Amino acid sequence: MTIFTRQTRFIAIASLFLFATANLSLWARLLEIYPLGTAFSSNALHFISIALFFALSIVLFMLWVCHGKIGKWILAAFVFVSSLAAYYMDHYGVVIDVVMINNIFETNPQEMAGLISPSMLLRLFAFGALPLILIVRYWPLSAGRKPELVSRLKLTLWLVIVMALAIAIAPANFTNFVKEHKITRLYANPTGWTYSAFSYISQFAKAATMKTTLQDSAADTQEVGTHRESELVILVVGETARADRFSLNGYHRPTNPELAKRDVISFKDVTSCGTSTGESVPCMFSALGREHFTRQKAGQYKNALDVLSEEGVEVLWRDNNSDSKGVATRVQYEDFKSPTFNPACDTECRDIGMLSGLDKYIEGHKGKDILIVLHQMGNHGPEYYRRYPKAFEYFKPVCMTGELRSCTPEEINNGYDNAVRYTDYFLASIIDFLKKYDNTHATAMFYVSDHGESLGEKGVYLHAAPYATAPVEQTHVPAVFWAGKNFDYPVSMLKLYENAPLSHDDLFCGLLIAFEMKTETCTAKDAWLFKNPDVGALSSSKVP
Repeated sequence: MTIFTRQTRFIAIASLFLFATANLSLWARLLEIYPLGTAFSSNALHFISIALFFALSIVLFMLWVCHGKIGKWILAAFVFVSSLAAYYMDHYGVVIDVVMINNIFETNPQEMAGLISPSMLLRLFAFGALPLILIVRYWPLSAGRKPELVSRLKLTLWLVIVMALAIAIAPANFTNFVKEHKITRLYANPTGWTYSAFSYISQFAKAATMKTTLQDSAADTQEVGTHRESELVILVVGETARADRFSLNGYHRPTNPELAKRDVISFKDVTSCGTSTGESVPCMFSALGREHFTRQKAGQYKNALDVLSEEGVEVLWRDNNSDSKGVATRVQYEDFKSPTFNPACDTECRDIGMLSGLDKYIEGHKGKDILIVLHQMGNHGPEYYRRYPKAFEYFKPVCMTGELRSCTPEEINNGYDNAVRYTDYFLASIIDFLKKYDNTHATAMFYVSDHGESLGEKGVYLHAAPYATAPVEQTHVPAVFWAGKNFDYPVSMLKLYENAPLSHDDLFCGLLIAFEMKTETCTAKDAWLFKNPDVGALSSSKVP
């Protein structure tokens, strides 16, 4: 008589298969922490003990989630989803945390199509679909409720004993690992993404039960300006642009030829609030600041657009990206991702099309202060070659696929930099558009990207890395400002701060002060758009 039932052995074998085929990123992460030298080095011992602990943890997890009449379907689903997660973790260096889960749910079909590749389909078939079929086909019959329970309890006991021994090999090392490398647990597949999924569901459920009454985020707001001209400000929310790829910031390639001809200031030390659109966009319009921001909490406060709208500013949001991530739900919103509104569409709709019809909008709001937000498609990856018309293919050759690992670094960089040049053209076109209103309005243009992008540095691609471990390529973002002759904050004044450490946290108060709004929440030191150039060091907005 065998000590374990056939079902128990089947699940254990499938779990070890998962550990072997769906955890390459975990192995790579462990090797970064414990680089192997000789076979008998302390690092080798630490690596083996931690890897063994993770392997047995996966077996233990699968042993107790795959049971009952639907056990084979649960196991099959875990193997299939884990193979898909493993592909993107291994191929792009991403981590499936709560932010990534949120990004998955907010990804539109067009973006999803760009992430599908032949190698992904091949891997999904070999390590997902085929094992799924085999699991369903050869799932053993149950030995009975009691025998199955006893069998799993026995294996659980053995697993716990071996896991305890793995820890006992180097207890101090294990304690240090838990304290210093918490993020590594998310690399374990499927336990990592399962934990993230349940955390996401918990946050979503909590948000659904919260009160929907918006709280003030800027107390006692009032307009204090005395300007004769109505203000006309265009704020461009960029997408996936890196500060180090702007020639305005010293990049050796001419990626900003048009902006260089115009009197702009480039803020060179700006940090993003997050590493994904879903986090950064609502955060930059919130008064909470990155340290206190959560999407659920931010949803309970009025954002910068809400405050400005309540104070009489006409706010228009035009979107050529996925959506406003909840920021523009209470202001006028226009979708420019289709030819219905966007006249500049070829293989996809271009950012420049968002300028169409703005003259009519401005004419219809004479005498009013106006804020227009344009949400770019920008450098959205991984298909950078799609982000610009063919005429802007300045750097060649270009990576012509979203499967970035199949391209050379030069091809990836060329495609990405071409997209930056198209953003340069777009921003210059906005400045030229605003110059038409320079005699009748106080005009200004401000551009800031939502987050950066990894282009293969240390094997990492795209973005959305956990902020605590995110590379600087994903958090250092470009920001460009231009002001017309009637605007209260001339470029010459703001040049004093072009190298100052700034962040998305400064945008909330920056917008209010740009429209000459005085509020207790924002003092002169709380924003980088201020009237006194001798204020000194800048700081982030206060939490309401």
